[in-house]
Amino acid sequence: MQIATPYLMFLGDVPDRLAAKTAYGIVDWRPEWCVGQLRLPGCAADLGIPDLTLAEAMAKGARTLIVGVVNAGGVLPEHWVASIVAAIEAGLDVASGLHTRLGSVPAIAEAAERRGRRLHDVRHSDERFDTGKGTKRPGRRLLTVGTDCSVGKKYTALALERGMRAAGFDADFRATGQTGVFISGRGVAIDAVVADFISGAVEWISPAAAPEHWDLIEGQGSLFHPSFAGVSLGLLHGAQADAFVICHEPTRTRMRGVQHPLPSIREVIDLTIRCGSLTNPDIRPVGIAVNTQALDEAEARAVLDRLAGEHDLPATDPVRFGVEGLVARLAALFPAGAAA
Repeated sequence: MQIATPYLMFLGDVPDRLAAKTAYGIVDWRPEWCVGQLRLPGCAADLGIPDLTLAEAMAKGARTLIVGVVNAGGVLPEHWVASIVAAIEAGLDVASGLHTRLGSVPAIAEAAERRGRRLHDVRHSDERFDTGKGTKRPGRRLLTVGTDCSVGKKYTALALERGMRAAGFDADFRATGQTGVFISGRGVAIDAVVADFISGAVEWISPAAAPEHWDLIEGQGSLFHPSFAGVSLGLLHGAQADAFVICHEPTRTRMRGVQHPLPSIREVIDLTIRCGSLTNPDIRPVGIAVNTQALDEAEARAVLDRLAGEHDLPATDPVRFGVEGLVARLAALFPAGAAA
């Protein structure tokens, strides 16, 4: 799948920042690809890039409209269709990470056919996956896991890729969600894979590799989330992780979108080891990544110090404070993992 850049980011009228996390992720990691944003009245998210009309975006060289939003069920709201059709009429391709296929909407399909524009449904793969086998394969793997969804698993894996490469590791980010695929240009949206093939799809994403190579696998959901635990478990088994980083948002008391209380970091560590041991008995935690965006610096450092002491693991906000401590722990635990 080759998606033409630059992008015009479409946010619709999403109610909050988290609902536009796909768009934020792309802007954070590929800002050079994003010429501006297109928002509908009432939109509560702002990417901090110019608001553009379709004509202005085309004048700046935009080639693809990215539907940069997430919502429960991955549905395409009917009142967004007119904006997407208008983008096609203006000459843009359209790419979406929603479960709803763009081509399943008659008005969008007809406009794309008539104008000769491409529709990209990143959530859907044409690849056929085997069931997971759990057979030990060469190479090393790190999985980001979470106390909840939307706590920074993708950002942590991307930050680790950058930090580990700078430290001499042979490491690659492996995308398992639509935003990661937009950012990296490869991967599979695991939550759109038929359940029997989730672990097999992860084995396909992270195949056998050189013994010292690290795949940094983007986690999804949480083993404790009643909506997404099935995806999280299949991903854990397929990843066959040697190491994992626990990702956490310290101001939450309940899991996003449900009434269940947030699990503790200790509960996540224990359950991840218990379940992950099925395909890798040597799985171990190597650090804690905390999204401290809602805290001032003093509060953030206090939380990180407390968690590091409680769990005897390095704790950091990968975006705010870097990943040096996590990389150092990996180098200490897996000394052959760094290139000579």
